[in-house]
Amino acid sequence: MKNKPVRIGDWLSFARQFLEDLPTNREERSAQESSPPNLGLETQVLVAHALGCPRAWVLAHPEVILTPQQQRHLTRLLAGLAQGTPLPYLTGRQEFFGLEFEVSPVVLIPRPETELLVERALHWLRQHPDRRPAADVGTGSGCIAVSLAHHVSDLRLLAVDRSWAALQVASSNALRHAVAERISFVQGDLLAAAAGPFDLVCANLPYIPSEVLPTLPVVRNEPRSALDGGPDGLKPIRDLLADAPRWLAPGGLLLLEMQFDQGEAITVLGHQFLPTAHVTIHNDLANHPRLVEIEAAPYTIH
Repeated sequence: MKNKPVRIGDWLSFARQFLEDLPTNREERSAQESSPPNLGLETQVLVAHALGCPRAWVLAHPEVILTPQQQRHLTRLLAGLAQGTPLPYLTGRQEFFGLEFEVSPVVLIPRPETELLVERALHWLRQHPDRRPAADVGTGSGCIAVSLAHHVSDLRLLAVDRSWAALQVASSNALRHAVAERISFVQGDLLAAAAGPFDLVCANLPYIPSEVLPTLPVVRNEPRSALDGGPDGLKPIRDLLADAPRWLAPGGLLLLEMQFDQGEAITVLGHQFLPTAHVTIHNDLANHPRLVEIEAAPYTIH
């Protein structure tokens, strides 16, 4: 495609065919996404990102000629995609719950499955308008905390993460969506340094067993610390639950994202540390068990 004018439509056709012809990595890249990659969509997103314009504009202007600088930029982006770099890391953006979030390799890419946690949290908050102290544990990009603050105008949250770099990304996203004044970002291990009590606690913690991680393509690009759940995949969740009686308010709600086969084990842990709590498992859109909802018992009045 060198030494002649290259139109947007020509580059899109070339890029899609190039990716389709790759002898490796297609199945591996599919395995780390919620659904198989749409090559046409991915190449359109790359062009929109390189040109700084909406994807709809790209589709409506296939005749526009790319500048040499734009071609070089697109060549680098296409090489990254071919090598298995997730598209959101190439563009620095990912949509989640209708909002656009900044992402980088220091944070886990927000997944559509996690939107279930936000949906359940919003449902509970709207049913309990007098319940507002909330926390997001392992906030990463801040997608959960920012989404909740965006949709509940009087909500204030504590957002915690062990990674200082991740907190910088989360803070940027809070500023981007004008909710930074209502979210306090704190570096720490779970809620060990938080006094509470919290009416709502959301946590998308690492839950993949350590020995399984090397077999997953996702670990090649995304932060291992956001994925590694210890020998059985439950260590961070177990540690959080063990401390829950200290900071979960009576009648409060704890929402935990999980691996599809961890529901029974987390239910047992929930009843171990919060014996009178009500535990519910929710399935995601793919009908896989994805979310544990633990509602603490209210105070008993004698």
